[in-house]
Amino acid sequence: MEARLKSGLWVRAVIRQCDRMGRAAVVLRKGDPDSGGILVVLRGQAGSTVLAEARDAEGRPAWVRGTGEAPADQAGVDAYLARQVKRDPDVWVIEIDAPDLVPPFEARLV
Repeated sequence: MEARLKSGLWVRAVIRQCDRMGRAAVVLRKGDPDSGGILVVLRGQAGSTVLAEARDAEGRPAWVRGTGEAPADQAGVDAYLARQVKRDPDVWVIEIDAPDLVPPFEARLV
C-alpha cells in the first residue's frame, strides 16, 4: 500500500499553490480531513469541468473528468456534484479559476 497525503492537507496545499500562482481557489465543501475523496471544479472561460480522483490501469493515482471531455455548464456541474456528495458524504469539493481548464497541480488525466 502506498503512502497518501491526508485529504485536508492536500487541499490546503493546492489552495496555497493556487494563491502563489495568482489563481482564485476556494473550498466549496469540507470532507473528511483524513481520507475524504476530492473533487476539483475547474472554472474556465468556455465552461467548467470536474476532476475526480481515480486510479489508472496500473493502480496509480490519476484524475478523471467526471463531467466529460467537453466543458459543462453550471447546471451540469451542480448535478454531478450533488450525485457525488449523495454517494460519498465525506468528499471534499474545491473550485479553482482555470481559464484553460488545465489543473494547476500535477495531475495524470485518464
